[in-house]
Amino acid sequence: MSDPEDLLIREARLDDLPVLISIFAADTLGGHGDTNDADAYDDYRDAFEAIKASASNTLYVAELDDMIVGTFQTTYIRTLTGRGGATLTIEAVQTHPEWRGRGIGRKMIETAIDEARIEGCRLVQLMSNASRKDAHRFYERLGFRQSHLGFKMKLHGV
Repeated sequence: MSDPEDLLIREARLDDLPVLISIFAADTLGGHGDTNDADAYDDYRDAFEAIKASASNTLYVAELDDMIVGTFQTTYIRTLTGRGGATLTIEAVQTHPEWRGRGIGRKMIETAIDEARIEGCRLVQLMSNASRKDAHRFYERLGFRQSHLGFKMKLHGV
């Protein structure tokens, strides 16, 4: 078995998309409606292209022995609050189900935090589905603290 110390975190490429879709589709807690259905591929490709074109967003993969074992996305937000400070939001954190509990998630989050420090962000934030109790404990071990109550409103789609 490979050592997570050999984990490569890099920007996602279009040819990574089928594996990323499979990782998201395997998530039974997220409730995002992700699917491996071929009819949905164009939606994922369009989203990938929009993320790739955005100066504020980056989609990453975690790769071990040429196999994608995880993914996450970062988004920079600058607001007037906090004296105009930048915030890095971490989104869509997923580790392949067969690779959970091996330090991959930790390395992905640490990479995002390092990126935020390099860019001078004042804050790193993320949200986690309320049902993901294990994930909450994981984020707390990494130094995150629950400080706000989030709200969402689905407008259309899945």
